[in-house]
Amino acid sequence: MFSFVILFFALWSFSSAQNQDDYDDLFFLNFDNEVESVIPATEETISCDCQREHTEWDKLFIMLENSQMKENMLLQSLDEILKVELQTLRGEMLQFVEKFAGMCSTYIENTTSHFSSQMDQMLAKNNRETEQLLGKLHESAQGKILGEILQLSQNVSHRLGHLEHAWQRRADAEAQQRVLSQKDTISYPASGDDFILKSLWQELQDTKAELKESQKRTTQHGLPVGCETALLFPMRSKKIFVSVHPTAEMMLQSFTACSWVKVTEMLDKTIVFSYGTKHNPYEIQLYLSYESVVLVIGSDLNKIIATNVISSGQWTHICGTWSAVNGNTSLWINGKAVAASSAIAENHFIPDGGILQIGQEKNGCCVGGGFNESLAFSGKITDFNIWNRVLSDNEVTRQMRQDSCNSRGNVVGWGVTEVLPHGGAQYIFGP
Repeated sequence: MFSFVILFFALWSFSSAQNQDDYDDLFFLNFDNEVESVIPATEETISCDCQREHTEWDKLFIMLENSQMKENMLLQSLDEILKVELQTLRGEMLQFVEKFAGMCSTYIENTTSHFSSQMDQMLAKNNRETEQLLGKLHESAQGKILGEILQLSQNVSHRLGHLEHAWQRRADAEAQQRVLSQKDTISYPASGDDFILKSLWQELQDTKAELKESQKRTTQHGLPVGCETALLFPMRSKKIFVSVHPTAEMMLQSFTACSWVKVTEMLDKTIVFSYGTKHNPYEIQLYLSYESVVLVIGSDLNKIIATNVISSGQWTHICGTWSAVNGNTSLWINGKAVAASSAIAENHFIPDGGILQIGQEKNGCCVGGGFNESLAFSGKITDFNIWNRVLSDNEVTRQMRQDSCNSRGNVVGWGVTEVLPHGGAQYIFGP
């Protein structure tokens, strides 16, 4: 490329010098009356015109023609040189680009392959570690539960042995008393029977407490017995809630609502579930107030409260019942009736077409709607069911014991009715 530039400047300098000389000669020529001095053509002059000397005009035109030819030649030469140089430069650039592209593609492929292999190794390592950790946790949980079951069986066996021994002692005492009565001797002291009965009663109470404590420990580690899924509310947020679309109409004159609840933290009002319409956002509400459970029907003026019945971090089974007839209302905690009242929203009618939500109330705290973060639920909820009637005492008790997560309501049935998490709420699966 540099040689091309030097050649171009050399040719341009030569052409400029030549043209300058021609123009100088032209400038000093005298053309005054040159045309008038020309002798008229005769036969002699015409015959020898090819041999006569060129006039100044002829020289001028010849010079111009030569100059034009030289300029054309130079331009043609420059075009050819430029074409050759451009083709050479284009070839070099193509070679460079091809070589550079090959190097880049090779480098990119190598880098991508290396990065992919590293990611595969990291994912495989994480999967192995996760599987090992889950295996250890599963084995640990299973071992702990098996240990508890073994200890419980040993305790029960020990107590059954005591009961059998006590019954044997009582049988022997009764036989001895019969023998003594036949001989008309003194009667067997009643204090012996009382002691045996008290021993039996104490053994039964200890066994019952042991079974209750074992069940409590079992439900604290995972989901309640019989339940496989639950709704997780990871934090208290005005965006986290669950919408429920009832299977049947919510046109109710009586109902029973039950659910397992494991709350992370309870404030003055922590919503478990709520049902409301445009005209009345507070048709039904079940919420927690610190360690109390509150059931609201129709408005906040019609409510029943069970105090000191729930603790954070523990699974608790809650059932609420209501009937428009006489307004009979009750709250059940872990299969036991803990609060009851009458004349609560008596003759009230709950209309259909409202919104049913878990973890938030319909209208929030503010004018115009919206959710309130302080009312949001955080924790876990499972086995949420609603019936359009008041369940019997035995049926409510079974919801907590035998039929946990197996019995389903006819208005809302856990595992059957459409339940949609929003804003971060999600389904989790038990061990």
